[in-house]
Amino acid sequence: MTTIVRFEDIEAWQTARELTKMVYLLSAKERFAKDFGLRDQMRRAAVSIMSNIAEGFENQSRLQFIRFLGIAKGSAGELRSQAYVAFDLTYITSEEYKELLALTERNSRQLARFISYLKNHPQNHQIHEGLTEYEV
Repeated sequence: MTTIVRFEDIEAWQTARELTKMVYLLSAKERFAKDFGLRDQMRRAAVSIMSNIAEGFENQSRLQFIRFLGIAKGSAGELRSQAYVAFDLTYITSEEYKELLALTERNSRQLARFISYLKNHPQNHQIHEGLTEYEV
């Protein structure tokens, strides 16, 4: 079993970080960068995934953590939907679109599995010296 003691240890957070970097790099290109609405919304959605995982973890309540993970999963879905718009407007190539879609889907699956795990294993949540720990 692995112990998660920092939100940075969470695989879904690591993927969300990778996803955020990808979104920022893609949305900085040419025409995409000039579409302020879509660019900013996609960036906010990506950052929201990371932020909600971190905020929920630091909350020190298992039920609140599950709620924040659900919000993060919703942001992953929002980002996936926006990727279609970016592709349809030819802001990103077919290859970039496939990579972005695959990463958002992977992140959604990770979040879904983690939510399911936390719901089914409530005994694996502890707080030691003000730090939250999860056995996974």
